[in-house]
Amino acid sequence: MLFSVDHGNSAMKTPNFVFTSGLADYPVKPPVEADVLEFEGQFWTLSGKRIAYMRDKTKDERFFVLTLFAIAKEMQRANMTQSVVEADLAVGLPPEHYELRKQFSEYFQRGRVSFVFNGIPICLVIGNVMVYPQAYAAVVPRAQSLRETSRTFVIDIGGFTTDVLLLREAKPDLQFCRSLEMGVIHMSNDIIGRVSALYGINIDDDHIVDVIQGKYTILPEEVKQMILNAVRHYVADILNKLRELQVDLRAAPAIFVGGGAVLFKAFIKDSPLSANADFIEDPKANAIGYDLLGAAQQRRDRMKAGDGSAQG
Repeated sequence: MLFSVDHGNSAMKTPNFVFTSGLADYPVKPPVEADVLEFEGQFWTLSGKRIAYMRDKTKDERFFVLTLFAIAKEMQRANMTQSVVEADLAVGLPPEHYELRKQFSEYFQRGRVSFVFNGIPICLVIGNVMVYPQAYAAVVPRAQSLRETSRTFVIDIGGFTTDVLLLREAKPDLQFCRSLEMGVIHMSNDIIGRVSALYGINIDDDHIVDVIQGKYTILPEEVKQMILNAVRHYVADILNKLRELQVDLRAAPAIFVGGGAVLFKAFIKDSPLSANADFIEDPKANAIGYDLLGAAQQRRDRMKAGDGSAQG
């Protein structure tokens, strides 16, 4: 079975689930109603507090454990009851970090992996691990229409970075990819510090998201206005940095993807630099793209295996 997982700095995504990239570990089973995963003698639950940014997510076991949560959730949704599952993984990396793909693939290639999810033992037999470029994966469902355009920028605004990839007639040009350390996390940390310093109020990421999305909050009006002004300036800074990198959204079409792009959509659309920008608003878009790319690769592999058998 194919499992597709997008390992975001802020959130983990599968074709059907989004959850925070955060974990809490326990030496014994915790007395909670939440999902509990036991792996190699340790108990884990998901946490609303995200893991600190890691450029190399293979440095410890946490993103592997988050991947097991993602797989277990997809298995549960599909009502899979078998205890042994042969699994292929489709995952991704930012285009500018794509040189790490071999290391990222090896991180997951562990053969048989046993764990317990909500009291149910599961044994994964991990086969192929396919690694694709983020941003490109998100627009795979639009590949047919993108072939009609000679140049299209895909801009993925995530938790820690804004990644830009150039597509030439729907094909990724990995010679032109850029990554700016300008994601939602940087902005939120700055706003949190400024609100604390200016108003003596302790807020967190959720407060900022609520203000941006116009949801009800008891924060003073002046604090809300400060947050909105800070977001407006931050988005302008991202667009200006893109221009410095020769990414002129007035000269070539652009598709914005990622959770940050969805959050910033109104601010991006207000800018004359990107008035014609398009958006993919599903935060799971990369995971869905990995799934399509991985399934296509599986079909090609089966066809090659069949040809080999026929020739033999």
